[in-house]
Amino acid sequence: MVIKVLISVDMEGIAGIVHPAETTPERYDYERGRRLMTAAANAVVEGVIDTEPAAEVLVADSHGPYRNILPEDLDRRARLIRGKPRELGMLAGLQAGAQVVMFVGYHARAGASGVLAHTIADAILDVRINGRSHGEIGINTLLAGSCGASVVLASGDDAACEEFSALVPGGIIVPVKRGLGQHAADSLHPQEANDRLRQSAGQAIRRHGEHRPVAVPRQLGIEVDLHQPRSADLAALIPGIARTGRTVTFTAEDMTAAYGMLQLLALLTHIGP
Repeated sequence: MVIKVLISVDMEGIAGIVHPAETTPERYDYERGRRLMTAAANAVVEGVIDTEPAAEVLVADSHGPYRNILPEDLDRRARLIRGKPRELGMLAGLQAGAQVVMFVGYHARAGASGVLAHTIADAILDVRINGRSHGEIGINTLLAGSCGASVVLASGDDAACEEFSALVPGGIIVPVKRGLGQHAADSLHPQEANDRLRQSAGQAIRRHGEHRPVAVPRQLGIEVDLHQPRSADLAALIPGIARTGRTVTFTAEDMTAAYGMLQLLALLTHIGP
């Protein structure tokens, strides 16, 4: 049986990256950030295919505009999903039947003590699913589980790795830096980090049969705390959303529906030009 692997790559959790100038298009250090992100993605692709040569590998560019990885520099054995908006956002590719998911370059949730910590967008202060606070790691892990896929690896700073381990006990973590603040870290050299990613991706593939998709409740109650009252004003215009102050709530019949609504909220309530 051919293993289908989805590698979702964010940027804030890449080794060496600590500041929005490195993650934001048109900022002075963004091109360096793109190169570091692409190299990290390649390390994981190599680890997967070196271990399982027949694996089908999809790489989902999952940061900001979803147009960061340099297509011409990505390992040619992988297919690249890029651009937004798109169905399933950071996990686009699950629709193609991916059974194994890896999170690369992920960050901790909003309010956590982690490098460039946030949840989906600056306009969002917190997301709670059935009362439990989740960042992108938790939201995406639940989405993968609802689609029958197992998340087997996560890399990022120490806070992101701890967040993942709390959700997926036994999942492989690759901490590539230790957070010293929102814009500061003690980081591995990128080449050292990529060596560890390559080795860990191979290990995750060898052990993937030990993992099962996380269980997802049948009924989902979602609460989203927003940064600005105006954002809540806009969100309240969406049918099915209720508002109390800066918190908006809705129910969803499954994680796919919940995820789509969260993507819409993030786009609708975007802070900035």
